[in-house]
Amino acid sequence: MTETTNLGLPLVQAAQAQKHVTVNEALTRLDAMVQLRLMAVDAVTPPAVAAEGAAYALGTAPTGDWARQGGRIAVSLDGLWHYVSAAVGWQAWDIASGVSRRFDGTNWVEVGATTSPGGAYTRDEVIEFDQTLVGAAVSSDLPIPANTQVLGVSARVISTLSGSGLTGWQLGVAGSENRYGSGLGTALNSWAQGLTGQPVTYYSDTSLVLTPEGAAEFEGGVVRLAIHLSRIEPPRAV
Repeated sequence: MTETTNLGLPLVQAAQAQKHVTVNEALTRLDAMVQLRLMAVDAVTPPAVAAEGAAYALGTAPTGDWARQGGRIAVSLDGLWHYVSAAVGWQAWDIASGVSRRFDGTNWVEVGATTSPGGAYTRDEVIEFDQTLVGAAVSSDLPIPANTQVLGVSARVISTLSGSGLTGWQLGVAGSENRYGSGLGTALNSWAQGLTGQPVTYYSDTSLVLTPEGAAEFEGGVVRLAIHLSRIEPPRAV
């Protein structure tokens, strides 16, 4: 036996010379795999420069130095790429997406999603961002994503809203400007908890609309918005 079963770490052999080389290699692999952090998931193109210890979960058909290593984890060590095969149940932090993921044998699925054996899943998600309010009805910088079901939208004023005669504001979407709230406060830490009677499905990207009340336009202020939604994905391709 020359490697460990789970992580494929090299083992020191009897009467082996330069044992430190093998031990150091094992330690560097452990350093990359324990508390695993992935720079990207389904990556197909190697970066021009990779930081020491940087790990990437490869897609099915990677190119360049990663060719023929589809589905494995590529780790940059000592200027070279080393490859590790993940086992079902491994977990990692996806740096790019800011979520935890678990390997299901084929894909790195988001932890917290309800999954089926065939890879279908339902996932709850919160998209949070800060929106500056200047002008008349303001469309959000980030939209409600297409093909999602929204349970509600919440908000918190993190910088006092201003405007000549401003008494409040509405939160909604085009055609239903108060769907998620009206008469909302303008003072610091005022908040909204916009629940609809039933979830609303959006089939295309849809901006939130923030409309001033008692004034023609907003003259300043910032609202932190959070879109509370669910997504579904079909079973994986066969």
